Amino acid sequence: MTAGSTHSSATTAHQPPAAERARTVAARPAASLYCAGLGISQLWGAATTRHGDVLLVVPTAGAVTTALADSPLGDVPARLTVTDRTSLPLAHPVRGLVQLSGWVTPVTEEHMARLVLDFADAHACDALFDVGLTATLVRLDLAEVVLEEAGMSTDVEPEDFLAARPDVVSAAEAELMAAERCALDRLSGRVQRWAGRQDDVRLLGLDRFGVRFRVQSRRGCYDVRVPFESPLEGPDGFGAAVEHLLRCGPA
Repeated sequence: MTAGSTHSSATTAHQPPAAERARTVAARPAASLYCAGLGISQLWGAATTRHGDVLLVVPTAGAVTTALADSPLGDVPARLTVTDRTSLPLAHPVRGLVQLSGWVTPVTEEHMARLVLDFADAHACDALFDVGLTATLVRLDLAEVVLEEAGMSTDVEPEDFLAARPDVVSAAEAELMAAERCALDRLSGRVQRWAGRQDDVRLLGLDRFGVRFRVQSRRGCYDVRVPFESPLEGPDGFGAAVEHLLRCGPA
């Protein structure tokens, strides 16, 4: 097992690279937008596409589009924050967040149709149906990416972030948790015995490198990863990987 306290977030061979972890968080739907001079701004959708575009859907009659039209440089400094929360019943459900900073810029008509399709491919968003009507598609040109998890911040190069892909196992997390519930419960029992009876162990999440648990102890909260023998190529091998973990240790 590998453990990371709330004061440590080092990258190891047992977890995805920071850029991949940031892209996985960025694929979550819980996003907020802050624009310089505007504060928290209305946001109807956000997505990072497989071609490396960070796209936002904002109200056509809103403050962001007005600021863009009035900007002498044609852009607005902004920060997009995407939060990753587990769907499981935890006292502290946030697993991490990513902050994408840069400049909001218009999308030209020439590229509009392609980018709307790319957005839909990355994240199904009802507001896309209103683009060109009450909604406007804009782009966030990245200058800085910061990943926050386990109480620590990690700077990620924008080029590395855009070149990475979201974790394929995390994308199928809900289905895998349901399908492998019994095996994951057994694995949770293993972690409980490792942590001790005084600590509360809860399943936190899945990725292609292993199974993550959150442990609430008398000294604080920390996360534990039970790593697979090798990273998975996709969700199809998840059940076999968990069974291998259960076979290779004490019952």
